[in-house]
Amino acid sequence: MAKYDKADLERRMKGAVESLRHDLGGLRTGRANTTLLDPITVEVYGSHMPLNQVATVSAPEPRLLSVQVWDKSNIGPVEKAIRSAGLGLNPINDGNNLRLPIPDLTEERRKELAKLAHSYAEKARVAIRNVRRDGMDALKTDENKKEIGEDERKRGEAEVQKLTDEMIKEADGVAAQKEQEILGK
Repeated sequence: MAKYDKADLERRMKGAVESLRHDLGGLRTGRANTTLLDPITVEVYGSHMPLNQVATVSAPEPRLLSVQVWDKSNIGPVEKAIRSAGLGLNPINDGNNLRLPIPDLTEERRKELAKLAHSYAEKARVAIRNVRRDGMDALKTDENKKEIGEDERKRGEAEVQKLTDEMIKEADGVAAQKEQEILGK
């Protein structure tokens, strides 16, 4: 078991919050946003590649995304990947580019997306709590090995708990902001 390392715990917890931000960036809010297509992978050249490695995504209008595929032979696989991504987007193929009109979100779809944002936030909270558990275990191990005393362990546990509370609060804030954006409030 590794020694207690506060900086490492903080880095890992911040990583969970950043991962949450990235996941939430892919949720649709009714406006065209190029990050919407970030999670999509395309099967080309016999492997799965992120969409941004086979095409350029831009938002020429507030309600339209444009996907310019670099190799014209990949337009079909890119179109298929976007359709099957579950984002509710229907690409229009004009031969050279794919245009993605962003449809209005129905109330039902908004609620589904808000639930999804909530589940992403829960995943982040679980990840943060797992990092906390690792920190607490490391402190107990250090104490059992007589590397630190009981007072130091308790002080360390209080530090870890304070950091955990801060990171969970940050994750909740990020998720709440995204839910408000999705629900259009």
